[in-house]
Amino acid sequence: MKWSIIQLQKYRNEDFKIDETAEMNELTERHRDIRQVEPVRVTGRGDISSSKITFHLHIETTLTLPCARTLADVQYPVSLDTVETFILNSSYIDEELNEEVHEPEGEVVNLRPVIEEILLLQVPLQVFSDKALEEEGMDSGNGWEVLSEEELEETRIEEQQEEPAADPRLADLAKFFDEKK
Repeated sequence: MKWSIIQLQKYRNEDFKIDETAEMNELTERHRDIRQVEPVRVTGRGDISSSKITFHLHIETTLTLPCARTLADVQYPVSLDTVETFILNSSYIDEELNEEVHEPEGEVVNLRPVIEEILLLQVPLQVFSDKALEEEGMDSGNGWEVLSEEELEETRIEEQQEEPAADPRLADLAKFFDEKK
């Protein structure tokens, strides 16, 4: 997914088809939640003119992310369409176009960093595994449980109504006051 501008200019009046697969394992280092990245398949076409190159892309991959409840691996499929424009001559930038444009790296158009950024933006804040969504027992654990507001209020009322039990270490002191009466 890296071409020289001269190489791309040969396709100015022809179809420039893209169908490539790339490993992008470096995404695991750039985002702490990405555990694994399946090979990324990029298909589409490029429209080439003297001033810009517009890529119409379809990107597909599967990201392995941690479940927000269980931390188990969750397969998160990504399939999206995008249009990315590379400006070949900065004097042709149209300020009225409210689209993001990219510049070539010297004399080379490199789609890889653009695709990496697109994939990083697709990572959701939370994903849940099917197992975590099906389990009913996720509301309690060793010495804790999740309570609704009503249950919490009932528990507080019950605790207030109970008389505090006397500390057994102070039982002899209670006898002392009983003897004086």
